[in-house]
Amino acid sequence: MPESKELIISSSDQLLQATTRRRFLGVLAMGGSVLMLPAVFTACSSDNKGITEPGLDPRLDPDRYRLNLSNDTGILNYAYVLEQLEAAFYTTALGSAGFAALSAPEKEVMSDLQKHEVIHEEFFKMVLGTAAIPKIAFNAATVASLVANRDILLRTSQLLEDTGVSAYNGAGKYLTSAANLLVAGKIVSVEARHAAAIRDIRDGNNGRLFAGDDIVNAAGLDVKAEPGIVVTAVAGLNVLLSPVSIGTGPTGAATADQPAPNPS
Repeated sequence: MPESKELIISSSDQLLQATTRRRFLGVLAMGGSVLMLPAVFTACSSDNKGITEPGLDPRLDPDRYRLNLSNDTGILNYAYVLEQLEAAFYTTALGSAGFAALSAPEKEVMSDLQKHEVIHEEFFKMVLGTAAIPKIAFNAATVASLVANRDILLRTSQLLEDTGVSAYNGAGKYLTSAANLLVAGKIVSVEARHAAAIRDIRDGNNGRLFAGDDIVNAAGLDVKAEPGIVVTAVAGLNVLLSPVSIGTGPTGAATADQPAPNPS
């Protein structure tokens, strides 16, 4: 009996379950459709004021990528930007010289990371619905340079995963919906597993880097970074062609940042 080309999602948590993730990727691969029931969108339906309507050309209309972080929808769009970056990076990585130089177990880790990030990207896209910012355009030459060999690939992967964890940690306190905070907490825990796995690979499994003092502070807490720090750091990578910026900052008091991740 042929596999169905339609997947119906009744709750956002389903996309974070292993069986649903496999079906999700399978349906996308077959060119099928994913239907999310109205209840999935309730967290975003009441706080989408300030999201700019799409213009004609992503690179000629910076307003399309100006984030309003004063509400949950803006914070989720901020996460969506980061997940688009990670998904684009790992998708490029799988066909790169850097990936070819990895061992078989390392390739398996990298392939798993790519699947997770694609799911995270599609998750935010569907939950946000019409409130989602447009797809980000990337500098293909720069992205290719970041996967050119094994060392650069792994160092960039560590940078992106550490940045992602610190970004979720820094933005989570601004979410007002308990449901959104729960989902963000589940996703950041996956990103932290990614970061630990890549650090182990880079460290040769010696156990020195997986929870280094650059990401875990003296109190035993993971570091965090405010959205402004993260957006500036991402812009500095020269990977974005779309002009992502913060138009309206978060509502609430910022707390002290750790330095932006910078793997040696």
